Amino acid sequence: MTTALASVASRPDVAHDEMANAIRFLAIDAVEQAKSGHPGMPMGMADVATVLFTDFLKFDPADPAWPDRDRFVLSAGHGSMLLYALLYLTGYESMTLDQLKAFRQWGSQTPGHPEYGHTPGVETTTGPLGQGIATAVGMALAERLMNARFGDDLVDHYTYVIAGDGCLMEGLSHEAISLAGHLRLNRLIVLFDDNRISIDGATSLSCSDDQAARFAASGWNVCRIDGHDPQAISAAIRQARSSDRPSLIACRTVIGFGAPNRQGSEKAHGAPLGADEVAKTRSALRWPYPAFEIPDVVLAEWRELGGRGRDARRAWIERSRAACKADKGERSPFHDALNRRLPCAYTKAMATLVERFATERPKLATRQASQQVIDVIAEALPNLQGGSADLTHSNLTLAKSQVSVRPETLDGSYIHYGIREHGMAAAMNGIALHGGFIPYGGTFLSFADYSRPAIRLAALMGIRVIHVMTHDSIGLGEDGPTHQPVEHLAALRAIPNVLVFRPADAVETAEAWDCALKAETAPSILCLSRQALPTVRTDIKDNQVALGAYVLVEPAFARDVTLIATGSEVAIALEAAKQLAEDGVQAAVVSAPCFDLFRQQPRDYRTKVLGSAPRVGVEAAVEGDWARWLGDDGAFVGMTGFGASAPADVLYREFGITPAAVAASAKQLIQRAN
Repeated sequence: MTTALASVASRPDVAHDEMANAIRFLAIDAVEQAKSGHPGMPMGMADVATVLFTDFLKFDPADPAWPDRDRFVLSAGHGSMLLYALLYLTGYESMTLDQLKAFRQWGSQTPGHPEYGHTPGVETTTGPLGQGIATAVGMALAERLMNARFGDDLVDHYTYVIAGDGCLMEGLSHEAISLAGHLRLNRLIVLFDDNRISIDGATSLSCSDDQAARFAASGWNVCRIDGHDPQAISAAIRQARSSDRPSLIACRTVIGFGAPNRQGSEKAHGAPLGADEVAKTRSALRWPYPAFEIPDVVLAEWRELGGRGRDARRAWIERSRAACKADKGERSPFHDALNRRLPCAYTKAMATLVERFATERPKLATRQASQQVIDVIAEALPNLQGGSADLTHSNLTLAKSQVSVRPETLDGSYIHYGIREHGMAAAMNGIALHGGFIPYGGTFLSFADYSRPAIRLAALMGIRVIHVMTHDSIGLGEDGPTHQPVEHLAALRAIPNVLVFRPADAVETAEAWDCALKAETAPSILCLSRQALPTVRTDIKDNQVALGAYVLVEPAFARDVTLIATGSEVAIALEAAKQLAEDGVQAAVVSAPCFDLFRQQPRDYRTKVLGSAPRVGVEAAVEGDWARWLGDDGAFVGMTGFGASAPADVLYREFGITPAAVAASAKQLIQRAN
């Protein structure tokens, strides 16, 4: 179905060099005016980008979010002016010349690195090297998964990536290319800016890898070309588009191409060229125009080429409408997949499950409760896309109805990511950005550090990605301190726009899943126990987890103390309250499954939940920002260092996280207050 656009080489009125130089000098001039930026990569890759955007890329500036557009990912995000120049030249309405002149300035749509949601036409936030190519793997995977379900008429596009040496040096790239090669994601084409320069100088200072051989070893189609030869570039992309594997095109380029005294040097990478060198570059490339001026004939040619995807988009719209008519006028399954809202079938299924948990009051690990949730919602949400980083039977993330994704069965709904936590997290970002799926993936909470950079970017982009992280405390027991997360809750809570859930029982686990699925503009992390926990709540009128924290037990008389706990420690707080009651102490118990949501509640509600009595916090982790909720006069019962290898009950006893210890802390606070 997909065909290449007509070649610019067949249009003799404007030469390729003029088209490419328009990109080069917009980048040069913007960086020069900002006195900040990276001109070298846009100058070096302008030829490649020109061929890609004019000959092959399927897009329509009139609708940057058209679902069947090709995706373009600038993994080497420091070269953002390459992308901004392309968006301006091809006619994206919001990318004006004034925006280019405001490069890297407050309030502009041209920040120093591409930002998703900030600049129309930017598919993903890039900057941390390696993230772009790894996210693109998720996009390419989502395209193949959607294509397997809905066919070429509705899903038929490519994912193109421009990546540099830095992207490929990052360890994340190995995880990403290995996964893509294994799944034979043949709609993924990486254009490698092979200029052999990094910030410190020649890449030979630190790296002797044969990148082409590395990709080939992972099952990729590989070729090497002159990145300044438009015919070679075109032929390589054309060949890659017909491959049955993902493709790497190693484009040998010159960083800072055209700058007589800077090209081929690290000096062209991350600083303005300077007025004298800019003048010499204009002379060398025969570009006599003032800063930010593009000749009318060149701009007109770019704009005409930029508009050629309009007919393809309109034809796609007609096919998608026909899909609805085939379903007797109802929304088609394809449109349901693209709809970000949850269907009525989900709401009913989740409500039934929560009622069952509250009635049966099971004692089970929250990871087991989560598995039961997944079993139920997987059938109600056909676009739920699961997975695990080789811990499926520990994370309990596979539903009975789910089929594994394999190279030969890309219509599955469960991805075996292998031991690639960071690659999984980045790929899930790509799946979410592509659209059509709600991705979730599992690993141990102690391995969140491997996933953290991608989680941070998901938070920055505001996308719905769900991380199921089990074995959430010293409660995992004998595996010891290497696997027992103590600082991870505090570290994850510190990331803005991340919802960190630590449910106390099966009911809260289901409610946490409900919150995560409804959080369309934030990633969520479900921190789940290995050990069995009793059901502590049977009141299910409303989703209490959505409030972040709530009063689980209110004493008959005025509070003497408030015990606040999360996850497995809620049961400890409840037992401590009973012990205190035997001594005539009135203790309220607050379950706080999500501080991030609690922080969003009105002040009056937070005050009511926390009360005015002294507070004791209980969590089998380091204190982190608990002080905000406990106040200056509060006490914290938790971890002050790393764990140890022993059965869970022994560890809780030895580290002093027990009902008796909580009760003792409460009494000390009360005595101090009196």
